[in-house]
Amino acid sequence: MSQARGTITINAARCKGCGLCITACPLKCIRLSEQTDLRGIRLAVLTEKQDCTGCTLCAIVCPDTAIEVYKKIVE
Repeated sequence: MSQARGTITINAARCKGCGLCITACPLKCIRLSEQTDLRGIRLAVLTEKQDCTGCTLCAIVCPDTAIEVYKKIVE
């Protein structure tokens, strides 16, 4: 049975740490970083777990289009 696996990249220059992507992710694959960037913002980052399916909900809700989703089918 084929299964979708996904991953995301978050553009640090565009992310403002609003957390909408965290709320939207059904598998809780996104969290805020422990460190702040030069602007003092805790950016969204992909968690260490590999549960992302590439559903794109995080990218859809991101008001700054900071998230790109990549998906591949694995057998």
